[in-house]
Amino acid sequence: MLTPFHLAIGVSDLGAAETFYTEVLGCTLGRRSTHWIDFNLFGHQLVCHEVPNAQGAAASNPVDGEAVPVPHFGVVLTLEAFESLRQRLVANRVTFVIEPQTRFKGEAGEQRTMFLLDPSGNPIEFKAFNDIDNALFKV
Repeated sequence: MLTPFHLAIGVSDLGAAETFYTEVLGCTLGRRSTHWIDFNLFGHQLVCHEVPNAQGAAASNPVDGEAVPVPHFGVVLTLEAFESLRQRLVANRVTFVIEPQTRFKGEAGEQRTMFLLDPSGNPIEFKAFNDIDNALFKV
């Protein structure tokens, strides 16, 4: 059984983060204080800590012809969940850092992927594989 990960990130505006993660991404709320909020990010615990002047990615790295923001975090979804989220993001007029696309087409690691930023500039990647068992860690 795969267990959930825990990730804590800095955000410059906790209210904007709450709106984005609940209304745009569809996360549910967990515990909270005046300086942090727990979110259920597709079964994983994401904690947003309010940090003045929080900044997102510092650099990028070329991957399959795209400038992938580094650092970034994300979740591997089913193809159905990926498409549902993609539609939700488009409906919310989210600006993509890297538009939804198929990367590594025809290769062992073929995947659907998309990148976006939260209101504090934290890059998030969502991806999905046709056959996760034979693609996620295979070369």
